[in-house]
Amino acid sequence: MLVPKLFTTLRGYTRRQLVADLTAGVIVGVVALPLAIAFAIASGVTPERGLYTAIVAGFIISALGGSRVQIGGPTGAFVVIVYGIVQRYGLDGLMIATVMGGVILVGLGLARLGGAIKFIPYPVITGFTAGIAVIIFTGQIRDLLGLPIADLPADFIGRWRAYAAGAGTAQPAAIALGLGTLVLLVAWPRVSRRIPAPFVALIVSTLAVQLLHLPVETIGSRFGNLTAALPRPVMPHVTLATAQAMVGPAFTIAMLAAIESLLSAVVADGMIGGRHRSNMELVAQGIANIASPVFGGIPATGAIARTATNVKNGGRTPVAGITHAFTLLLITLFFGRWAGRIPLATLAAILVVVAYHMSEWRTFRAELSAPRSDVAVLLTTFLLTVFVDLTLAVEVGMVLAAFLFMRRMAEVTSVSGVTREFNDREGPEMALYAEGRRVPSGVQIYAVDGPFFFGAAAKFRETLGQVATAPRVLILLMRNVPAIDSTGLNALRDIVRRFHRDGARVILADVQAQPREAMARSALLAEVGEANLVRDLDQALAMVTPA
Repeated sequence: MLVPKLFTTLRGYTRRQLVADLTAGVIVGVVALPLAIAFAIASGVTPERGLYTAIVAGFIISALGGSRVQIGGPTGAFVVIVYGIVQRYGLDGLMIATVMGGVILVGLGLARLGGAIKFIPYPVITGFTAGIAVIIFTGQIRDLLGLPIADLPADFIGRWRAYAAGAGTAQPAAIALGLGTLVLLVAWPRVSRRIPAPFVALIVSTLAVQLLHLPVETIGSRFGNLTAALPRPVMPHVTLATAQAMVGPAFTIAMLAAIESLLSAVVADGMIGGRHRSNMELVAQGIANIASPVFGGIPATGAIARTATNVKNGGRTPVAGITHAFTLLLITLFFGRWAGRIPLATLAAILVVVAYHMSEWRTFRAELSAPRSDVAVLLTTFLLTVFVDLTLAVEVGMVLAAFLFMRRMAEVTSVSGVTREFNDREGPEMALYAEGRRVPSGVQIYAVDGPFFFGAAAKFRETLGQVATAPRVLILLMRNVPAIDSTGLNALRDIVRRFHRDGARVILADVQAQPREAMARSALLAEVGEANLVRDLDQALAMVTPA
């Protein structure tokens, strides 16, 4: 149903819930402030772009989304892909890729494909999420140690080489500030969970730098003062060549936004006992990603941590998410100029904690005990994300997972001769048929068990290809074939034609609905002959048994 949750949750809306939503929205807005700035800097863009994203995209995702409590904005999942696009194509390329990604998301939602995201293999999601966490952590080392490295290499190995070369130039003040922030982030929740630890760390560290005159780099010293206003909307100038170059990054943005937002919505459903509308959520995410770059922002999606914070503080309707966006807008308008004094070491420490939670290392470790094929997908996706490219990692991970799934399905599907088993009444299948009936001479029975698709077609050809002498009648028992694809149909057609050439009759017994319909559409049924498509094995034997 493509109806925003806002429209349905406001029915019977109470003053008490309004107060709870407003309170939760303000708290989440305060939590989102340092994260929005930090994610923007880690993505290779200016800090205010993170705020623009949280304000514009956050408002749209809450107002139009399919979740009651989803909080949208910039997230760690996009850091890697955004940084790569900016380094290669610049801000104009990022703007075009984000808009294109938004259009793709809207298309997915309108096509009712929200439920299809759940088919992405878990090892792929775990692998690239852990890889992104490692890259985010790696990107914070410079600011955490105060290393005066002007141009940091984009690749993983290059960054660590640069860190090793500049280790002797680390600034004690930045190290102390970073470590103090980490301690505060870990310890503060024991003091109070109502006041967000990142916000407390931001205030304390900024005051410490100003009062103690610590020689550390701040947002203002690197990027200048933040603009205390939303920029005017600017439409991207798109050429055919640029659009073609951005297809890959746009699909990656769309897929990451879809996966992250729907995962967040599922987590939120579990916390509040609700049910989100996945297709509406995708449409809202798409519109948000179309609007965000127009107002100077970067890609956005649902943020699991901020959504959980919203729920824990009483948010139960999209009003809380809208309040979160307005809170950030007011902070930007009235306090934006003070953001320039925030030390970069503090933001780096906040992102280190984000990367730690994002890595879900316990889940990663547990996945290493999974079947070897799943471990292969996990490690391949993880290593490609870290050392090569996130887009390639997701693509290769999906393709590898698909091939391994096909192999598993091919192993599940079997083709075997059961003529002797029928005569000896061995096995539960054979006991289902009429007592006393035996297989006449010159008749062979083969049973196909499992999905008959391209992964199993070669096994079917190989098994029946080993029949040295064509029987008088070949009966294929397809009781346990739930589905067949075009490759399976082609393999079946080849066998039918081969046995027909040898003068044998082919009978298909106990064919289920989907294979029967597929055969009729492909004209295979005409080749077999409708008279040779029978109800069950007993009927087939009755047709070929001499009177």
